[in-house]
Amino acid sequence: MTAKKKQEEFSFDPDAAPAVEAPPRQRPPAAPPPPGRAYPIQKNPGPLQRLVDRNFLEYASYVIRDRAIPALADGLKPVQRRILHALHDMDDGRFIKVANVVGHTMQYHPHGDASIGDALVTLTNKGYLIEGQGNFGNLLTGDRAAAPRYIECRLTELARNEIFNKDLTEFVPSYDGRNREPVALPSKLPLLLMLGAEGIAVGLSTRILPYNFRELLEAQVAILKKKPFDIYPDFPQGGLMDVSAFDKGRGAVRLRARIERRKNGTLCITALPFGATTDSLTASIEDAVRKKKVPVKAITDFTSEHAEIELTLRPDANPKKAMEALYAFTQCEMSLTAHIVVIHEGKPVEMNADDVLRENTQQLVRTLKKELQFRKRQLLDDLHAKTLSQIFIENRIYKKIEACKTYSDVLQAVKDGLAPFRDRLRRDVTQKDIEMLLGIRIRRISLFDIGKNRKEIDAILLELDKVEKSLGDLTAHAVRYLNGLLKKYGEQYARRTEITRFETIEVKELTARELAIRLDPQSGYLGYGVEGDVLLEVSSYDKLVIVWGDGRYRVMPPPEKLFVDKTMIYCAKEDRERVMTLVYSQDSFTYIKRFTFGGSIMNRDYRCTLEDSEVRVLEEGTPEEVFVRYKKFKGQRIFQQVFRPGEVPIKGVKARGNQMTVKAIDRISVNKPRWWKQNQKSPRGVVM
Repeated sequence: MTAKKKQEEFSFDPDAAPAVEAPPRQRPPAAPPPPGRAYPIQKNPGPLQRLVDRNFLEYASYVIRDRAIPALADGLKPVQRRILHALHDMDDGRFIKVANVVGHTMQYHPHGDASIGDALVTLTNKGYLIEGQGNFGNLLTGDRAAAPRYIECRLTELARNEIFNKDLTEFVPSYDGRNREPVALPSKLPLLLMLGAEGIAVGLSTRILPYNFRELLEAQVAILKKKPFDIYPDFPQGGLMDVSAFDKGRGAVRLRARIERRKNGTLCITALPFGATTDSLTASIEDAVRKKKVPVKAITDFTSEHAEIELTLRPDANPKKAMEALYAFTQCEMSLTAHIVVIHEGKPVEMNADDVLRENTQQLVRTLKKELQFRKRQLLDDLHAKTLSQIFIENRIYKKIEACKTYSDVLQAVKDGLAPFRDRLRRDVTQKDIEMLLGIRIRRISLFDIGKNRKEIDAILLELDKVEKSLGDLTAHAVRYLNGLLKKYGEQYARRTEITRFETIEVKELTARELAIRLDPQSGYLGYGVEGDVLLEVSSYDKLVIVWGDGRYRVMPPPEKLFVDKTMIYCAKEDRERVMTLVYSQDSFTYIKRFTFGGSIMNRDYRCTLEDSEVRVLEEGTPEEVFVRYKKFKGQRIFQQVFRPGEVPIKGVKARGNQMTVKAIDRISVNKPRWWKQNQKSPRGVVM
């Protein structure tokens, strides 16, 4: 059986239609979508696509809300909140091994010990909430912290007193359901701006620069008093800062290292810009020295607790120009752009620094109100309990329970005994109150000090009056609270970064003679990496225009080594407005023109003459005269002529120019040459 017969046998279908070839089915053409509307590629996605879409959205939401972006409510990322909660759980006033804190935090944080340890070290180095003991790294040198088993930490007094309140905290189950963690800490401090933050999530990122603690609180007082305020970043490394382009936390700040001039002629860097370390800074200076942009001879780093990098300058260096070069070409000056994105009411929101601080201030008022209300309830409960105890003992109500045979009779006897004194109580008596009275020890009854109890009641009433007054004027209470914090902690957090305005540095002037462009006539190479005669000294920011004898030209940055052959006739810094005078010949015609190079694309060849031309003269500016001597031919009457280029209008570089002559030129010059014959007839040339 052949293969064809086998195929026919095994493909036989008794229900098949007759073997008539049907035309292929064609779908009707889809109508084009109306303008302004977009349609998905697949209108009815399958289960796999729905699964991927759902998983991606869940992952993106998780990264944004639970990992990378801080919450506006307390200014913390989830890992930071869990670290502080764990430290509060373990807090006994003494230092705790960081390894133990990391282990305790892992009950709440599902991402392992490395992320927890790094976040704890970062929080400690910010200096507000966690106090460290041991090697927590060095912000100046970039050195990492020691292993968690070797270092210790504890909450600062500021954190212990101002960001925790168990009674006002909402708790939810942790990731494994074994513990409970806070949704947000009831912080009364503007932690988001105090600490700063940086994070990259799915589709968005945030960068919040840190601000000064004291200035933030003073600005909050101004907000409560409805006065204007300004807040600017403050960095732990210190340095100098220009905020002229800073738009309330949405713009950029320029940062500079603090450079001092010493009496011995050296420069000393005593403060670094935020984001730089001594290693990265010295590496940038060394790179600038190799490129001959900074006149530094030697770098010595004495940094320990404070930055101190000594720079020895070359003998011929100007210290002022050297400082400008350091700011222009090294990490001694940096720029930081702020972009505030926070989680607010479960969603990422873009804000500016002023709006964040106003929201923090409103939250402070709300938190203080909740604290006062909670304290008022506590005082009322204490007052009720002490008043009940006084009535119960002074009036010997406990005597009425001696004849009671059941517990219900006891409760009723006490309740009936207290009924005549209802007007002295602030609320009705409950069974819990009666059980509290029945729990009073006989010793206390016999030694009961009525005077002491009355003093305690008076103290409660006095505090209750203060609480009610504060509730009546929450703004004044919040101002008193902030002023108290400023008085207690303000001196510890002075501004470290000096706000100033930077002078404009002309980079081209600093590097005007940075590169020496040389030409090797033997090899035909041009550039700053070539041995030969110096044509010109330029900056690496300059552009060169190079012209060849056939009229071809190119604009380019200063080359290290470029083959220009021996036909290059012109090389200079580019100046779009510079007027050039050009005389060139094509076939038997000679043209003259004045032009400017104008704009051009870098490293692309252009022409300033017609094709197959030969450049005779190319001069900057406008020569007063052009002297021309013609080749001899039969019947010649004119042997030499003088032309005035100033009569030619200035045009673009692509213009053909004006016809100068049709005679063959032997010699040409823009200065009166030695071959010029004074006694020979020399009519003035006319350009066409």
